[in-house]
Amino acid sequence: MQNKGIVKFIAVLLILVCCFYLSFSFVTRHYESKAAAMGEEAGAEYLDSINNEKVYMGIYSLKQCREMEIGLGLDLKGGMNVILEVSVPDVVDVLADHKTDATYKKAMELAKKEEETSQNDFISLFVKYWKQEAKGRPLAAIFATQQMKGKVSTSSTDSEVENALRAEVQSAVDNSFNVVRNRIDKFGVVQPNIQKLEGQSGRIMVEMPGIKEPERVRKLLQGSANLEFWETYNSQEVTPLLSQLNQRWAAQGGVDVADTTAVDSTATAVADSAKTATGDLAAKLAKKDNKDTKAVEMAKKQNPLFSIFQPTQGNTLAVVGYANARDTAEINKIIYSDLASRIFPAELKLRWGAKAEDFGGQNTKGDIFELYALKVTEPSGRAPLEGDVITSSKDDFDQMGHPSVSMQMNSDGARRWSQITKQNIGLVTLPSKILRTWLTL
Repeated sequence: MQNKGIVKFIAVLLILVCCFYLSFSFVTRHYESKAAAMGEEAGAEYLDSINNEKVYMGIYSLKQCREMEIGLGLDLKGGMNVILEVSVPDVVDVLADHKTDATYKKAMELAKKEEETSQNDFISLFVKYWKQEAKGRPLAAIFATQQMKGKVSTSSTDSEVENALRAEVQSAVDNSFNVVRNRIDKFGVVQPNIQKLEGQSGRIMVEMPGIKEPERVRKLLQGSANLEFWETYNSQEVTPLLSQLNQRWAAQGGVDVADTTAVDSTATAVADSAKTATGDLAAKLAKKDNKDTKAVEMAKKQNPLFSIFQPTQGNTLAVVGYANARDTAEINKIIYSDLASRIFPAELKLRWGAKAEDFGGQNTKGDIFELYALKVTEPSGRAPLEGDVITSSKDDFDQMGHPSVSMQMNSDGARRWSQITKQNIGLVTLPSKILRTWLTL
């Protein structure tokens, strides 16, 4: 009889454990159903806004619920199956510093054409056609570049150059694999299957069960991560422009209209009334009366931007303000509007930091994004200096013992870097935290 009691106890315990883990699936389904009822775009923003909020038992966030729900494969749950491929010819061309040598170009074209029907990898085909067309010229004549410094020299044999190319291509594939994994992990896909396909150089297979937004994931996976160096505005230059945008947007009633004749005449009156009303609202909100939603709505009408966006105080470089992740979509509607384009100088480009920052607040931990003010100085609109000038880089530590990145540039990059720094003599050096985020935009 005692054994039966133990068996019953264990059975009940197992049932309770199973119900507990099944409950996470019901929670995620509940919020996904609410999002589906809002429409695709609004639903996606809703799920993003509550991803880190406690939605179950006051303990688990939506992200944690997704991670702990019962995992179903593609055959049961549906989803996406994607094969990504690193372009080996493009990698080789970068390593060759985009040579215009006729023999090199012909060998590349022949190798690309045969690769479509051949079982051999691109590098083997390229080396074969190079030897066929070059008539004894060494491969080192093409690949003794800044990008291959320390790996290939003018005295390197063809075999050594081929091994170096294979190592660089493998490194590019490994880096792409890590980038894909990091992006999918941040997107919140539950139990993704990511693997490099053996025997198929440069191909990565990704299986993502339960994906409801395939187009969004496709953009996430196909987006390129480029290293760019920008000049920046400081906050004292940008904050007055943001203040003007806040006032004029309020005067227009939150609508991005083209005709601002009436708006200009009323902007001052709106700003004066907003100051008085804001003082009254502050007293009301201090009472923490949750029922006083009218006061909150009035504050948003009078300060549509600054009610959800906090400008930086003092004279800071690059960073001009902060916002909660859930408010960035609404802020984007304002700062990227036609009205904003008429207020901001053409050289000003506002961009969010790549990662959320943790400012230690109880309700803002890991959810606050910084807004950067970049200065466009090139007619093409591109960054004045990009990652293609970097010949080598490694992780390091600065004089204070903080993690840093040590980089070397080619002669063209060094020349342009010198010009940029000369034009900005006297500016305060960016703090390392800001610089790290700036470089990942």
